[in-house]
Amino acid sequence: MFGRMRAMVLAAGYGTRLRPLTDELPKPLVPIGDRPMLGHVAAELARGGVARLVVNTHHLPEAFRADALADLGLPCELVHEPTILGTAGGVANAAALLGAGDVLVWGGDVLCRVDLAALHARHRATGAAATLLATPRAVGQGTLGLDAEGCVVRLRGERFGVELASADFTAVQILAEALRRELPCPGCLVGDGYLPRLRAGRRDVRAALLVEAFEDIGDPASYLAANQRWLARRGVGAWVAPAASVAPGVELWSAVVGAGAVLTGTGVVRDAVVWPGARARAPLERAIVLTSGRVVQVAPPP
Repeated sequence: MFGRMRAMVLAAGYGTRLRPLTDELPKPLVPIGDRPMLGHVAAELARGGVARLVVNTHHLPEAFRADALADLGLPCELVHEPTILGTAGGVANAAALLGAGDVLVWGGDVLCRVDLAALHARHRATGAAATLLATPRAVGQGTLGLDAEGCVVRLRGERFGVELASADFTAVQILAEALRRELPCPGCLVGDGYLPRLRAGRRDVRAALLVEAFEDIGDPASYLAANQRWLARRGVGAWVAPAASVAPGVELWSAVVGAGAVLTGTGVVRDAVVWPGARARAPLERAIVLTSGRVVQVAPPP
């Protein structure tokens, strides 16, 4: 039963692509709409039947406060890495908390909607060591090449068979217990977990094209776009947290204003995110205002 499986969110990384946002918060805690990104992930895991969550930390671990975790709606256990261990090392280091059986591992900078029960059923039916959640691409494109049975035959430029379909890996995967026991610490899931099996001729690293929606929050532009999509899904042009203050002369268009934020001045705030506790002044356009007050301008899409 899927609900018995534990899930792990990889949250120890530095989030270098998302800087300067991650100079102030770890990437899973950057706010998207009304909650941190980790809150959206936890809601998806709970919807899929996951009962408990493990999160590893390294960068800015003090940000993972008890009050923030209490709002996740899912019991959460932290495992801190004084020295960062990589994706494989993070999973191996959390073995005692993850327990026996299959484990769902979720990258800390992605939002995804997927039928988790169907993903787990696919994993169990094929007997895979790892099942990578992926989105389809034209043949020859993307980060994964697949054969007719969904086995990975191309990864990181290396080929292991005839590629008949292609996909992008979402950084969401299910790992069997046998594979988890072999993971090095420190180490990388792809470089030290999947590639050695493929090089040895194993056919137990598979992909499942079951993604219903996917967002990679990789840089400030994609972060701003994720907040705009959050507004669109709610059918609103702007959102202001109940504990925020917006001056009467400020007009909001496609803007998110977090709890405790203070927005002063006069004029339009358009395509913007004001973080919880931040102080900002209108006008603003295509901007992210961090809690420190730093304004990050985001270039328009080409």
